[in-house]
Amino acid sequence: PMITGFLHLGGLRTALYNYIFAKKHQGTFILRVEDTDQNRVVPGAAEGIEDMLDWAGIPPDESPRRGGSFGPYQQSQRLDLYRRASDALLESGAAYRCFCTPQRLELLKKEALRSQQTPRYDNRCRDLTPTEVSEKVARGLGWVVRFRLERGVQPFRDLVYGWSRHEVADVEGDPVILKGDGFPTYHLANVVDDHYMGISHVLRGTEWLTSTSKHLLLYKAFGWDPPQFGHLPLLLNKDGGKLSKRQGDIFVESFAQDGFLPEALLDIVTNCGSGFAEKQMGRNLEELILQFEIGRVTTHSALLDLESLPEFNRIHLTRHIENEGLRQELIRELRLLVEHVYGDQQVDQEVLEKEYMERVLLLRKGHISLLKNLVSSDYSYLWVRPSVSREQLQTISAEVDEIGKLVLGLMRRQAAGLTVEELNRDLRSLQKQTKETKYSSMMQLLRLALSGQQHGPSVAEMMVTLGPQEVCGRIHKALSS
Repeated sequence: PMITGFLHLGGLRTALYNYIFAKKHQGTFILRVEDTDQNRVVPGAAEGIEDMLDWAGIPPDESPRRGGSFGPYQQSQRLDLYRRASDALLESGAAYRCFCTPQRLELLKKEALRSQQTPRYDNRCRDLTPTEVSEKVARGLGWVVRFRLERGVQPFRDLVYGWSRHEVADVEGDPVILKGDGFPTYHLANVVDDHYMGISHVLRGTEWLTSTSKHLLLYKAFGWDPPQFGHLPLLLNKDGGKLSKRQGDIFVESFAQDGFLPEALLDIVTNCGSGFAEKQMGRNLEELILQFEIGRVTTHSALLDLESLPEFNRIHLTRHIENEGLRQELIRELRLLVEHVYGDQQVDQEVLEKEYMERVLLLRKGHISLLKNLVSSDYSYLWVRPSVSREQLQTISAEVDEIGKLVLGLMRRQAAGLTVEELNRDLRSLQKQTKETKYSSMMQLLRLALSGQQHGPSVAEMMVTLGPQEVCGRIHKALSS
């Protein structure tokens, strides 16, 4: 289950651990949209969360979109259920109506803060007699339902934190479980839903650990068996600060738009967390499920170093390039990127052909961390054929024709397996066959003929990536123009 809002890395991590746990134990992974706080509901967020879980490759088995036998999976459509549950608690005396106005509660809060106390409700309406309650209702006063917190909390065994108990009645006032607008608070809704949806295990963020004792008191008041809880330690920045939602870049969608692979995100999030046999980069989902054990999750905060995300992505991108099927997908994406970035610059059709793109991918694998690196200016020579005149080349060296012939000859000899090292050697020996052209001038001339640019990758790297056929074509074109 997850709270409404767009999916950020903390939410992805919670979903991922629930997914892995469910798959490991042949269970069902359920997405429930908790949209009972009407002030915080973001239109489209619920759909966004499902889109992102699908994108990440961890789709829920039951959800608002997929349905299931325990729906609806959106809390705002289950209000009747919460109302009945809260009536049952009113009936048994485990809950009571509270008529305190927002103004009074605000005053209590200010008072507490002024005297440096933690704000808490003073349970004023707890002891109203049935007559007083009926009289207030008759006068049309607004009310909420509060749950009576009793002392004497039973300890529970958390799957991560071990034995825990929080004597909630000592630190907080009786919590609201049903608001004036008929919507439940998280405390009531999650208990009622977990019961009726037959939830066996709940993995959620450690910020709920201290509320768990309160939830267990609710289960007891209903006479229900609670699920097992496991609280996941916080996900923090590598400097130990909170991942702030204000850095819009922690939303999963922005990583997707930047071209990161879902595998890389799942890998980095589990790599900085715990629960697995050993730390290693490059794990895929199957390996994560295989290696996961809830008992291995430690209580240390997980420190996420987003600066290493490109490195994680490089590893997974390399795997995608090596895989025949996934490579075809990358070729399609690369073609769209090239058309988007260089579309108005006379991109030759041959450059958009599958064979050419496939060669580029296979040759640059391991060198690039994102597919879109291939359309950066350093790589523009791959996609846009230069128009360089012979006169331009002659200003660098008078021996244009000789150099051209030498390189064409070299390409024919070397056509099969070009490597950057061998080419650098060969180009050095070619330069010795010219009469007066310095090595640096020869390189400058070749770079201009091949890319139309003064700067960029080494000439040898350009030649290897372009391939003999394209190199010859570009040199011919430059010599004859």
